Amino acid sequence: MNIHEYQAKDLLRRYGVAVLDGHVAWTPDEAAAAAAKLPGPVYVVKSQIHAGGRGAGHFADDPAGKGGVRIARSAAEVREAAAAMLGHVLVTKQTGPAGRKVHRVYVEAGCDIARELYLSLLVDRASGRVTIVASAEGGMEIEEVAAHSPEKILRVAVDPATGFFPFQARRLAFGLGLSAAQAGAFGKFVAAMYDAFIALDCAIVEINPLVVTGAGAVVALDAKISFDDNALFRHAELEALRDEAEEDPKELEAAKHALNYITLDGTIGCMVNGAGLAMATMDIIKLYGAAPANFLDVGGSATAERVTAAFKIILSDPHVEGILVNIFGGIMRCDVIADGVVKAAREVKLSVPLVVRLEGTNVAQGKAILAQSGLPIIAADNLADAAEKVVAAVKEAA
Repeated sequence: MNIHEYQAKDLLRRYGVAVLDGHVAWTPDEAAAAAAKLPGPVYVVKSQIHAGGRGAGHFADDPAGKGGVRIARSAAEVREAAAAMLGHVLVTKQTGPAGRKVHRVYVEAGCDIARELYLSLLVDRASGRVTIVASAEGGMEIEEVAAHSPEKILRVAVDPATGFFPFQARRLAFGLGLSAAQAGAFGKFVAAMYDAFIALDCAIVEINPLVVTGAGAVVALDAKISFDDNALFRHAELEALRDEAEEDPKELEAAKHALNYITLDGTIGCMVNGAGLAMATMDIIKLYGAAPANFLDVGGSATAERVTAAFKIILSDPHVEGILVNIFGGIMRCDVIADGVVKAAREVKLSVPLVVRLEGTNVAQGKAILAQSGLPIIAADNLADAAEKVVAAVKEAA
């Protein structure tokens, strides 16, 4: 689960991470009032969306205009900047051409920036440890730095048995070229950031840029936090921070039915039981010349109602040109899947090719239900046959 910058900073502040003063606003007047609470004379107005690159982005109705992060030098300018952002669609590298509508802005105190650095904590799957990543190339996307100047990326893995040590921060500070005084402030910053990461069950905490001010202070100029969804049951207060307007509506609907669904950019909708089988299904669709429109695992004990819901979610994607249902019945019975598929196809008035491959528990009953439905369902004998048939059917329909 992702949250907005202002929410991330509020959480980090509670753990002692140095952040600038700021206030969230939903209207231009609220933005001007927020500026009045700050010392000035410089303010920064930031669009709040779940995407990076806001400053370098542009608004859909003003492609040549300013981006989603603007400097203001009076409350009037803050109001003007907020009015230009709120209710408008911001397009960045991370949003794609569709962009995201801005519903709120963050008005923050200005900062005397001497240097911009990069700092993040994440779970390194290779080592199985929380890893601190730092770079002197702050303000840039870390992927670009890794691609063009990998030697500028510093990494320190934290042993979960011992936790974070001050010498690890000093090692990073030396690599970043910080002075002794700055290294002390940096060490306190990293220690507080690590405490927040562990306590909140984060997947990533990213500060880009992390700035060194003219006075030598180390402050988070931006903040991004993503939480481990599997740990949210321990943090009811974090669930309240979710902004559903920033999430894919299909994924939200899937979560209501306990379905594992992720939107992809292909044209073949997939409904499978089991994550491994789902991955294999997506791979073989690619092998036969198409691309999956989604990852959807209905689980091992889905009901006909959940299968129907899954079918509707797949068809709500306008890019879907065909559907492949691939079920191996263990705990999940093939006749239950068949019932759900037939019910859903009738309810939504199926208009794209549908290929179904069933195997396992009650497979004969399941195939009989499909055959007797009177619907144009294409049966498949195995996974390769199913992928070949759905790709061919989509091409023929086009």
